[in-house]
Amino acid sequence: MKEFHIKTVVPAHLGKLVSPVLAMPRIMKRLVVLAVDSSLCILTVWFAFYLRLGEFVALSGSALWAAIMSIVIAIPFFVISGTYRTIFRYSGWPVLATVLKVSAVYGLVYAALFTAIGFQGVPRTIGLIQPILLAISVSASRAIARFWLGGLYQRQLNLGALRRVLIYGASDAGRQLANALANLQEMRVMGFLDDDAKMHGQVLNGLRIFSPDNLESLVETLDIKTVLLALPKTSRQRRNEIIGQMHKARVSLRTLPTFNDLARGRISTADLQDLDIDDLLGREQVEPDRVLFDKNIKNKVILVSGAGGSIGSELCRQILNAKPTTLLLVEQSEAALYQIHQELVGNALHAQITIVPLLASVCDPVRIGDILSHWHPETIYHAAAYKHVPLVEHNPAEGIKNNVLGTLTFALAAVNYKVNNFVLISTDKAVRPTNIMGASKRLSEMILQALAVESPNTIFSMVRFGNVLDSSGSVVPKFRSQIREGGPVTLTHKEVTRYFMTIPEAAQLVIQAGAMSQGGDVFVLDMGKSVKIIDLAYRMIELSGRTVRDDLNPDGDIEVKVTGLRPGEKLFEELLIGNRPETTLHPRIMKAHEEFIAWNALQDTLKTLDSFALDNDIFGIREILINLNMGYTPDGEIVEWTHLKRQSRLTTPLDTPRGSSY
Repeated sequence: MKEFHIKTVVPAHLGKLVSPVLAMPRIMKRLVVLAVDSSLCILTVWFAFYLRLGEFVALSGSALWAAIMSIVIAIPFFVISGTYRTIFRYSGWPVLATVLKVSAVYGLVYAALFTAIGFQGVPRTIGLIQPILLAISVSASRAIARFWLGGLYQRQLNLGALRRVLIYGASDAGRQLANALANLQEMRVMGFLDDDAKMHGQVLNGLRIFSPDNLESLVETLDIKTVLLALPKTSRQRRNEIIGQMHKARVSLRTLPTFNDLARGRISTADLQDLDIDDLLGREQVEPDRVLFDKNIKNKVILVSGAGGSIGSELCRQILNAKPTTLLLVEQSEAALYQIHQELVGNALHAQITIVPLLASVCDPVRIGDILSHWHPETIYHAAAYKHVPLVEHNPAEGIKNNVLGTLTFALAAVNYKVNNFVLISTDKAVRPTNIMGASKRLSEMILQALAVESPNTIFSMVRFGNVLDSSGSVVPKFRSQIREGGPVTLTHKEVTRYFMTIPEAAQLVIQAGAMSQGGDVFVLDMGKSVKIIDLAYRMIELSGRTVRDDLNPDGDIEVKVTGLRPGEKLFEELLIGNRPETTLHPRIMKAHEEFIAWNALQDTLKTLDSFALDNDIFGIREILINLNMGYTPDGEIVEWTHLKRQSRLTTPLDTPRGSSY
């Protein structure tokens, strides 16, 4: 593989000559170029006489007159065209094209004077030969300036320190990227990789095209640190295969945006992105069914609770695409509400969609009632929830208030104000929960299942899925930050696995699932294969161009540290309680069959739970959740419970209705 070495030898004396030239004032540089062009006018007239007469003549008399006229005609054209405003060390084909155009116009004028009209003592062919020689010589001067001032100087001073990269893809996108990098001098492109075997060994813009199969050897011989993926139209499956190659070669991988993002026709290093995590874990998305997507949204008033959260904000973006008449943003956090409202208003103006920001707590029945009575939403997407397992585990009463009683408040208001559709965003942690967050979401599901039977005019449905990539609190941004800081990367257990889905795909599927509901349905999204978190950590470290420090590689860059399971955390997540999922109209959406408690038995339990939450009686809360037969099995004690010694006030069996209504 020795033939892959690329060496640049620059004479030291040339580098010494370059620095004074670059240090000159701009006006001096322009005067130098103007003097060079004037000299070329004289030189090409003299050489044109030689080509015509076969001997060199003195520049006097008619020959001198022809040279002076060349300067008088050519220099103003070059000034007007702006060629003297060019930074020559960055000049390229556009500058050369301008020079040729100006030379063509000059040639017409010069030929008209000396060929068509004629001057005594000047052969008529001089009017044709000299413009050609001038065009060639001026173009050559610009090319030499670019090579000398730009190429030689930058290679001597910078190339040794630049990060060496290969570009994967010798297509238009790859060529544009190589040109951008050559001009910006931020990276040193050593060549291209391309899947097309016919291109292997060829040279493109001075750069050799290699086979991806030789990547590991190229990394060693060319000292490659990074591969830039310039395949904006490639499929997710192919990207994953390429990622596997980068993983073996231990190089970092950066990528260009999608083909649609590049349609504007400009590529620069600013367009380069860290590899999207969905490239590591995701799969090709299924295009949404427009009938299902529009069914509960188009030309309707829509409300999203928790509109400033990861899922809530993406739901709002997707909902705008279906063109509702009004979108109500309900959010407790002022900062989050402001941010999503500002983002959506600009997108909604051209579509004439009314966006209404509403500060409200989902636990406030008066405020929620006022909102529903005034705006009369036809579909509600309830995404408001406390979702971080350790935080809710340490604040169980607040988790119950927000997740369970907030859902109850909103659901009862939806029934009271005759909302057509109510969709709850649930979680895989609701399946056989071991933590308060999961138990609160399962109880929220049971509330809607019970209400669906009692209030058939409002169609209640629940959509259950796992982790979404890059959401707040997700492991992915945490790993990315830890890698950026040099580690260690921390995970709770070597055997932890999780399901992952992109936020846009999750939001699209939630909308389509809600449109299929007939009342009381628990939908489960197809999350694909579960991912081992330690494998994810290793891949993220290695694709950042660093190595894992462990027993096999004690000199690695970043350590992976196991910290132990957090309170209430599971090793494995599940999506189904039972084993009888039904298929639906959508290939990525299933329907689960889950048991629930009838409303007349559940409502008294909820009233007791409300009382316990208000009193912060976390022993009572825990006992209620255990006795509800939802599969809740607490995973040990937590800090607050070990510090509180009072006993639960729960004395009445949960399945015995006491005649009151909530």
